[in-house]
Amino acid sequence: MIFAVVLLVLLAISVLGNLTSLVGSMVSFGPGSGGAGGVQLQEALVEDNRSGAKIAIVDVDGLIYGGYVGAGNLSPVEVIAQQLKRARHDPRVRAVLLRINSPGGEVLAADEIARALGEFQEKSGKPVVAVMEGLAASGGYYVAAPCRWIVANELTLTGSIGVIMQGYNYHGLLDKIGVRPMVFKSGRFKDMLRGSKAPGEILPEEQQMIQRLIDDTFVRFKQVIAEGRRRADQRNEGKGRKLDEAWEELADGRVLSGRQAYDAGFVDELGSFRTAVSRAKDLANIADANLVRYQLPRGLGDLLGLFGEAESRVVKLDLGLVGPQLEAGRPYFLFAPGLH
Repeated sequence: MIFAVVLLVLLAISVLGNLTSLVGSMVSFGPGSGGAGGVQLQEALVEDNRSGAKIAIVDVDGLIYGGYVGAGNLSPVEVIAQQLKRARHDPRVRAVLLRINSPGGEVLAADEIARALGEFQEKSGKPVVAVMEGLAASGGYYVAAPCRWIVANELTLTGSIGVIMQGYNYHGLLDKIGVRPMVFKSGRFKDMLRGSKAPGEILPEEQQMIQRLIDDTFVRFKQVIAEGRRRADQRNEGKGRKLDEAWEELADGRVLSGRQAYDAGFVDELGSFRTAVSRAKDLANIADANLVRYQLPRGLGDLLGLFGEAESRVVKLDLGLVGPQLEAGRPYFLFAPGLH
């Protein structure tokens, strides 16, 4: 009986806490409070070093994409932007650690994150130290490029600098099953990348336009790297690594180890998460700092989970990526050899 009462009390406390978070997530907050789409980010203490200063950890984990998920139907890109906004307006936050474990993802989403990081450093004057963990390739490196300092493990997989767009042509399959597509269009290029085209219907001009789009996006990728590393070198007064003069020869899609990236100047320092923390303190001119993280509040889904919410039984093929299905006809900064 006593055990049952204790469980009921704990359950009531948990439910009350979740209801409080849920109500708080429905309230909009003003500029500088960390509000994102009507949801206030909650600060969580990761490591207490009894310091008045703080270093904020921002995670880029898994596939980078711009869809809407989670509490309040938020874009992951917007969540990162709001985390940076919170860190910029908190005078106790002296630096940001960008913790990357990602194969990359959508071109636009990666570019928006990179721009947000550059804007954060310009407006706040606070350094961002990127720490690349097991995988920080393609778009994963793209978001690291604007950071003031980049740390990688010797065995980190990075590089894969390039752009990829894919689609499937299933004309042969349709022929086998006796299906003939009927397409009505306003111009001869309106159905570019249509998968039901016969080989003879694919115009040379269409292939050239798609390739030009890929090439223009690739130029942007290299600009972000060159500009990011140049600014970092200026801010660090030559203490970090400079890009090798022949670095563009490595921007052909190949994967690099952390050691190879360091030798080519893509990375400033080899080490671990602790190395990045020490470097952030050094760049921020502080002796110590508490490590914090900004999180979305627990919502109704978590509350329902307390009551044993039923889960649908589906068969999933684990490809090592978390996020939406890759879309044909959309350009990606992505290292995912099993999906190409």
